Amino acid sequence: MEPNISYKRIWSIAYPIILGSVAQNLINVTDTAFLGRVGPVELGASALGGLFYFVLFMLGLGFGTGTQIIISRRFGEGNSSLIGKTFDHALYFMVPLSIVSFLLIYFFAAPILRIVIDSDLIFDASVRFLDYRMYGMFFAFGQIIFRSFYIGIAKTQVITWSTLVMAIVNIILDYGLIFGKLGMPEMGLEGAALASTIAEFSAVAYLLIYVLYKNHHKIYKLFTFEPFDKELFLRNFKLAYPIMFQNFLSLGVWFAFFLIVEKLGEQSLAVSNIIRSVYIVLMIPIWGFASAANSMVSYLIGLKRPDYIFVLIKRIMVLATGGVGVLVFVSLFFPKAIILIYTDDPELVQLSIPVLMVVSLSAIFLSTGFVLFNGVMGTGKTNVSLLIEVTVLLFYILYVYVLIHYLGANVTLAWTSEIVYGVLLTSLSLLYLRKGKWLESTF
Repeated sequence: MEPNISYKRIWSIAYPIILGSVAQNLINVTDTAFLGRVGPVELGASALGGLFYFVLFMLGLGFGTGTQIIISRRFGEGNSSLIGKTFDHALYFMVPLSIVSFLLIYFFAAPILRIVIDSDLIFDASVRFLDYRMYGMFFAFGQIIFRSFYIGIAKTQVITWSTLVMAIVNIILDYGLIFGKLGMPEMGLEGAALASTIAEFSAVAYLLIYVLYKNHHKIYKLFTFEPFDKELFLRNFKLAYPIMFQNFLSLGVWFAFFLIVEKLGEQSLAVSNIIRSVYIVLMIPIWGFASAANSMVSYLIGLKRPDYIFVLIKRIMVLATGGVGVLVFVSLFFPKAIILIYTDDPELVQLSIPVLMVVSLSAIFLSTGFVLFNGVMGTGKTNVSLLIEVTVLLFYILYVYVLIHYLGANVTLAWTSEIVYGVLLTSLSLLYLRKGKWLESTF
């Protein structure tokens, strides 16, 4: 049987993930835009506090991506019972991981941030932000598991709706809790953190109700909670742990990037937080197509049709580059209008525009890099994807450190590191897919 890897099929899997990412990033844009009206300290603190939170979140996301690849493989094989068993064993791991992540923030966030943040004002605000944000870890990890399941079985539309629910709840609560509107208390920065936590709860509640309503728990034997299968768990963990580590390392290095930029001053940090928010919007189509890439590559291998993989990846790259190209066009020709969404400070606007030019160009390189990199992960060779990520990140952080500490570069030049990252990721991922022994991958 010839597998369906048409542009239409790729789009049908990717677009709900993209729309879900749009809704997800409405949260990021809203937080940044609202806090930009509160002050630069709050804006910078939400960036550092949020990145600290997401460093731990990425551990769960890494395990979820591994689970997604495995479920896609079982879906390709037509093995429904193992899909449910894989889902349940993911829960056996993710629930304890969410508790550990919460405790790490509770006990160690303040001491770690005190060491790495120079500004007392930003440190105090970052800790206050995390005091409310850390409770979202439980709900965020729940979302990851459901997302992995639905991408794995190529039923991605529900991701759009669940994330839209989360975005609507977050926007309403942001407005109410940050500024004291709609009869809510005025909490400022802490209000943004609380709004995000409640929004994550609303999304996981929606997903659980959807699973039960559609009887997917019966069709795929979810929540049967069979006795712990050590062999199955270890096989799944062996595939997932490199992704966990590479995600943790990737965001950890980005956190380090912001700490290095913080040494340039509170204004440079505020600019970088604005650019971070815009950059994430530029990345939305890339992440959607990248998720489709690792899932569909794994599905083709499960279907025993690896001969279609390069055709698939080429088509996904065309769609991803086209999608991000539209956003890059807008950002290159209307930069001031975009920055004004986040701040009305004239100096911040002027400082942010050249940085936006740089990240817009880097997004083009990342559109191919992320698709190829996720293709490597989809083959099941996650140890290789980890090696690629470590190599690229070493060059990335060394580049930033030398630019700022030894060459005295400004914030605009610091962000050229994203171009370096995209070029290296593309080159190494393509090299492995062309030359590597990924056809031998089994799990």
